[in-house]
Formats: sequence, C-alpha cells, structure tokens
Amino acid sequence: MIKTYVLDTNVILYSPRSILCFDNGIVVIPEVVLEELDALKKNTGELGANARTAARLIDGFRKKGNLCEGIELPNGGKLRVEMNHYDTNIPSYWDKMKADNRIIQVCIGLKEAGQEVHLITKDIFERIKADTVGIDVDDYYEKVVPEYDDQYTGRSEVYTTSENIDFFYKNKYILIKDIKVYSEETGEYLTPKLYLNEFLIIHSLDNPRKTALAKFDGEKAVALLYKEMNPMGISPRNLGQKFMLEALFTSAKEVPLAIIKGPAGTAKTLFSLAVGLHKIMEDNSGQYRRILVCRPNVTMDEEIGYLPGTEQEKIAPYMRPVLDNLEILIDSDEKERYRNEKELNDKIRELFDRRIITTEAVGFLRGRSIVKNWIIIDEAQNLSPKQVKAITTRVGEGTKLVLIGDPEQIDQPFLDYRSNGLCYASERMKGSPLCYQVTLKYDECERSPLAHDASKRL
Repeated sequence: MIKTYVLDTNVILYSPRSILCFDNGIVVIPEVVLEELDALKKNTGELGANARTAARLIDGFRKKGNLCEGIELPNGGKLRVEMNHYDTNIPSYWDKMKADNRIIQVCIGLKEAGQEVHLITKDIFERIKADTVGIDVDDYYEKVVPEYDDQYTGRSEVYTTSENIDFFYKNKYILIKDIKVYSEETGEYLTPKLYLNEFLIIHSLDNPRKTALAKFDGEKAVALLYKEMNPMGISPRNLGQKFMLEALFTSAKEVPLAIIKGPAGTAKTLFSLAVGLHKIMEDNSGQYRRILVCRPNVTMDEEIGYLPGTEQEKIAPYMRPVLDNLEILIDSDEKERYRNEKELNDKIRELFDRRIITTEAVGFLRGRSIVKNWIIIDEAQNLSPKQVKAITTRVGEGTKLVLIGDPEQIDQPFLDYRSNGLCYASERMKGSPLCYQVTLKYDECERSPLAHDASKRL
C-alpha cells in the first residue's frame, strides 16, 4: 500500500524541501499548515525565509495541476493539500482550534478512509498525542545523518605489526594494506575502510605498549605534523587534543574547515582560541587578519534588540565563555594568573581594542565574504543544517572556519542528535579534502576532576 505522509509545519520550516523527500508516497499538507506558514512569511529570520521558500515550492507545483486532487512530484510521489475531515472525531477535551490537534484530526480522517498514514513532526508532544490515538508518527531527519553512536568521529583504532610501526617512525608513513581493523561482528581483522583526513591510532598486534598516531592522506597513513605544538603555552594532554591540534594548525590553504565535537571540558574552545592567537600573534606570517568568534546563542533569526548599547555590549554576556578561556591563555601561569585581576582584564581588553579578536551575532554573517579570518563558531550544535550551510558558504580565501560543539547540549527546541547543524556538517563533510574533524571522548575531559567525573556520570 502507498504510504501517506502528513507533514507538520515545523518539518517544512526546518527543511522546506522535505516535501520532496518521501519517494513514491503521498505527501499531505493540511490547510492549517499553510495558514501557519503564511503567518510566518514576513519574518525576517530563517523561519520567514523557509516559509517563503516553501511557498514558492508549493506554488510551483500548483501551476502543474490541482493541489486538492494531487500533483505528481519529481520523485514519483504526489503532493496534496487536505481541506477535509473537519467532522472526524478527536478526543472531546482537545481544542479543535489548535493547529496540532487539527493536523492529528486530518491523520485520523485519512486513516479511517483506508490510507496508511504517517505523521511527520519534530514536535515531541504532538508525536505523543498522535500515538495515543493510534497514528503512526516519525521525526524528520536529513537522510545523511545516522544515530549519534553511528556518526562519524574522524578517528579510528587500527592494528599492525611492531615491525610496521618501527617502519612508520622511521619513514613517516605506512601503507594501508599493512593496517587492519578489528570487526566485532566477525571477530576478525579486516582491511579498514577509511575516509580522507581520518585520524588513526595504530596499535601493535604483538606489543600493546607500542602505538603510533597518524592520518589517512587518501593512499597511506602518514605522521602528524603538529601534535606536539604548544600554542600560547597550552600543551595537549590526550590523543583527542593531539588530533585537534593537527586539525587546527593545518593552514586554511590546505584544509579550511575543522569540525570538533565532544563533551564539556575537552578544551574545544580553548584550543581553537589558542591556535588562532598563536597564528596571529606569534607566527608572524600574516596568514590571518583577526579571530572572529560567533555563538548561536546570540540569535541568528531575530533582531539583536533595542536595549541601549553597541552591538558588542549587547552580545557581551553571551561571550563570557570566550573570556574565561582568554584568561587562561593570556597568563599560562596558574599560580599568578588571578593575582592582578585588573592587569589580566586590561590584557584581554587590548585584544579586542586592537581587533585581534572580534565577536559578532551569527546572523550578521549572512551575505558576507570573509577573507583571511580565523572564524570560531562555538556551540555549533545549536545551529540548523541550513544555518551551517549559510555560514560555511561565507568563507572566503584564506579563512579557517572552526565549528565546535557538544551534541549532548542542544538548547534549540526542534534540534537533536541527528537534526542539528554540527552533526549534519560532520556527516556531509566526512572524506572531504578540505575538512579535518575529530570527536573527543568523555575520558578526554581536562577541565577538572569534577568536570571529568560529571561528564561520565550525569
């Protein structure tokens, strides 16, 4: 039986082209969804842009036939606007004027008419309510993003002989045919399937103490170049941080994008700032003009507000985590760092006054072409896939873009492990010659013993 997919408003706002993602099925848009899209069409943020995109898409199909009867879609399915089923029974205590209840009412009516109905919504409570009345429900995800545990981490553990590891240390490379990966399914060692720029932890099969760190260059495993660097006096304390240094230190000309995921306390922001400051203040190569730091908590979809103050003053509270990390980097002596708070604050203020570091609301990146900047997008897990694309396509010649975040700390209501922009970018960019990425682990938390323990327990 052909499946009928009823789309909620939030699905279309999340991805207007979701209409085209249900092959050989009937896509139904209740008229109340059109009303909600219409109410948002003048919004100046991403919601308004997506509402207008959906309107143009639906209008284009309207010209090819009758939306009430159904119009053929390019993928073989049909698109239909549902205007009926107002008399279909729903629980008496449900408000029929509420859009969510009306959408479920349409689903019940279509099911009673003999159709195999699936409600597609990103609203958890609507999924729960639909399930209570016997409607099959699903969330909507970009097809490329798997479950979180199956997502790309940018690192793999592989195995070889001690002789091959000795060869690696001498010649700085090892052939892929000499590397094996352990398969838990078969219990055997197999030739690994690796992605370009994937980091490798190479273990010896006959000596557990003998290991090596490498990266896959498309043909062979080669030695890391920057794993022992100490930007601004900060040293890597674990494997993940060594991989992170390699991703960050590699020039924008070679690899302009670094994606770093991991739990709180793994020093993602600290290392991103440290390498950026090192490149600008100590490298003296003129490779980058400034560090630009943005956080999605500073809204991308709404005006920044009408309270008194400059843009910098308004977004300053959101940038406090950046300042916390700068306090560590400006004075690496832990005993002396906080003895003179005024001197410390003056040094940090000088970085902003000299425009070595600037901060912006993410929304102001739209329409720009940013050249020779070190861009850090902190908390990138709170971006949608469309927002990540909008930011990434702003990167001009000589700019390094660093996306960092923790997929377990998502604050946006309709984003989760699979639908957030950070994980979406990770899956779409794996294997790209222009991208390094690494996912840090819980046991690589270095903030404090408490942070380490809490990241595992809580």
